[in-house]
Parts: sequence; C-alpha cells; structure tokens
Amino acid sequence: MPNICVYCGSSSGNDPMFTAAAFDLGSTIAAHGYGLVYGGASIGLMGTVADSVLASAGRVTGVMPKSLADKEIAHTGLSELIVTSSMHERKTRMADLSDAFIALPGGLGTLEELFEIWTWAQLGFHHKPIAVLNVNRYFDKLIEFLEDTAAKGFVKTAHQQMLLVSDSSDDLLGKIETFKFPLVDKLI
Repeated sequence: MPNICVYCGSSSGNDPMFTAAAFDLGSTIAAHGYGLVYGGASIGLMGTVADSVLASAGRVTGVMPKSLADKEIAHTGLSELIVTSSMHERKTRMADLSDAFIALPGGLGTLEELFEIWTWAQLGFHHKPIAVLNVNRYFDKLIEFLEDTAAKGFVKTAHQQMLLVSDSSDDLLGKIETFKFPLVDKLI
C-alpha cells in the first residue's frame, strides 16, 4: 500500500476549520487507498488526522523519537508505532516510508519538515510529490513569499512550482496522483 506522510501541528490551532480539515484529509487518504505516515502523536492535528484514517479502516504508521514517546504523547491505537533514537532518524524514516508528503497547518516543526523534504526533492534525493492543504488560506503568505524568492532568483521557478497547493483534500490527492517531477538541474 502506498503511503502519504502528513506533517502537521501537535496542537489544533485556534480555528476549528484546521481540525475539520485534518479529519477530512484523513478520511480522504483512506478513501483513496493510501496509508498514513505521520509523527505518531495522539494530540493536536496529528491525533485528528490519525484518528480519521483509523476510523475509515485505514493503516496508520506513527514515527516518534523515544524522548517524545516517553512523555506519553504517543498514539496507542496505531497500526504501527516506530520509535526512533532522534528527530533526524524520525524524519529520515518518515521520508523512506512515504510516497508523497502533505503539510497541514502547523508551527515551526511542520514548516521545518516541509522545507527539508522539499529541499531534498530540489537536490534530487527523491522525486515524490510535496503539497500543502491550504486550510482557510493558512499558507497564503508563505506561498506569496516563495513566489517572491523565485522572482528574485533565489529559487528556480520550477522548484517553487513543485509545491502542490489546494484547499480541498480530494483535489490535492488528485494533484498528487498526477504529479510529474520536473527534471531541473539544481546548479544551472
């Protein structure tokens, strides 16, 4: 079964639309026949997306460093929980297990994971689709900033446009399923 990795907040944020979107994304992932790979927490948007996939009879793999699992935030009802020794091992394991990546709203950790996996694609370490679910325009200013980085010559337009964006879970999965990786030389 192919897997989609979801990066998202360990909190739920202050807009109920974030939680609703996480629940919808989880059920959409399961309906499309994908498994979920995520950070393994039982709280926030992480817990919501995992619970939604599980409620839809889908497979959920959580990946969590031991230091966080020891704080008792690990989800206990997952199909599989992989405990790693570090955050670096966690991110590598999540990337290896996944066929695509989606970011929901989240904080610094979510953004860091999104940018790292995107950088790995830019460098040619993988050719997997990367997307954001733009819930209630959460990512609008970031997308505008990224367009500006391309306009100013710091990011190639083809690399900037690799990021798939939609405000609909079903539409976003459709974009992932038809994604063609742009073959662009990083150095030219």
